[in-house]
Amino acid sequence: MNSRRIFSNFMWRLLERTGAQLISFIVSIILARILDPDAYGTISLILVFTTIMQVFVDSGLGNALIQKKNSDEVDFSTVFYTNIAFCIILYAIIFVFSPAIADFYGDPKICEYMRVLGITILISGIKNVQQAYVSKNLFFRKFFFSTLGGTIAAGSIGIILALSGGGVWALVAQQVTNITIDTMILWSTVQWRPQPVFSLSRLKGLFSYGWKLLMSSLLEKIYQNLRQLIIGRMYSAADLAYYNQGEKFPDVIVSNINTSIDSVLLPIMSENQDNKSSLKKMTRTAIKTSTYIMAPLMVGLAFTAESVISIVLTDKWLGCVPYLRIFCIALMFQPIHTANLNAIKAMGRSDLFLKLEVIKKIIGIIVLLTSMWYGVMAMAYSLLITSFLYQMINARPNKKLLNYGYLEQLKDIFPGIVLSVIMGIFIYPIQWIKIPDSAILAIQILAGIVIYVACSIFFKMESFTYLMSIIKVYMKSTHK
Repeated sequence: MNSRRIFSNFMWRLLERTGAQLISFIVSIILARILDPDAYGTISLILVFTTIMQVFVDSGLGNALIQKKNSDEVDFSTVFYTNIAFCIILYAIIFVFSPAIADFYGDPKICEYMRVLGITILISGIKNVQQAYVSKNLFFRKFFFSTLGGTIAAGSIGIILALSGGGVWALVAQQVTNITIDTMILWSTVQWRPQPVFSLSRLKGLFSYGWKLLMSSLLEKIYQNLRQLIIGRMYSAADLAYYNQGEKFPDVIVSNINTSIDSVLLPIMSENQDNKSSLKKMTRTAIKTSTYIMAPLMVGLAFTAESVISIVLTDKWLGCVPYLRIFCIALMFQPIHTANLNAIKAMGRSDLFLKLEVIKKIIGIIVLLTSMWYGVMAMAYSLLITSFLYQMINARPNKKLLNYGYLEQLKDIFPGIVLSVIMGIFIYPIQWIKIPDSAILAIQILAGIVIYVACSIFFKMESFTYLMSIIKVYMKSTHK
């Protein structure tokens, strides 16, 4: 597959994710100014359960369709009908158990919120196979229109309800509207439609690969949301809101880049699953290039955290600054996780993928249960410990499979991280200038870009040269 096609699909996916996240980010700023942290804390408690349920829809069979070399109409239609049936069962579970969850948190309104928010599970059953079809065929341009349409509509509904005093309902309506409009647009722009065919043997074949990825994702989501459950139960809703808001800012940046790379990388790697040399090259390029892009963004955000939060969310959200900085450090190394795991999935080793997840979650739960007694901040710091342990665990199999181990990977990302830290050291003192925060932040961003690019040119950074060459080739081809 040529570099132009890879870059084109990456750019469409990145534009889709960046556009959606930018709109969501602006909407979240407006909502955060209108709503109290307690409202965000309440919706976070509900999302713990719906997010875990969502894993059953988003993981497993969809990835199996993408990984399978010759998946056809029978495969896609079989998965579609299976998803629909399964989503109905999942929503029934949410509907029945929502009163018990409301009693657990001591808030009767949570029952109503959950039953409405659970509708997103039903809609996801329709959307999931369309997403797999788009990813399999690298039609990421389709995602652009559907995602932006859903995000704009959802943001508008959320703001209107928040201004009308809707409180938590504003956030619930935003979630439901988003996936509904997103699915409607995707359904109208993607030509694929389910056919009246179903194959139990095909389902078994796909499930034999997909169930391991499903269990892996389920473990990951349960582990992630276990923190939310513990904070919401042992501490206050405001503590949970600060923790989540601190994660949101760096996650907006990382998820855009990471999701874009992840979406394009898996189908491309799957096409080359029998060529170990090609897979290693792809994995290495993904790790180096992603880190080169992510590291300066995370370092820059960490050094400007107080100004960013004060300007964007007002001083009432300054309690999230320490969490934001911790997440910046942890998420900076996300490319190692993503590229290594994609290589393992592309080779069809979902059994190994699941094994890694079990090992990581055992370690993570031990660290979490140890740290939770010492406060929310201790729980956040524990993420740094598990992040570095997970890097080594995820990289371990590819030492044997691709002859590309963790130490070699660290060597590849080291230049980008060092350059980012140098940039951060230079821009940090700018905050001491006695001018408005907005002016300080603008100067820091501009100075950071100039320093990073100038150093990249001076030190002849390989990732910078690679990105420039790909962009030049793409620009030339589009002007022919």
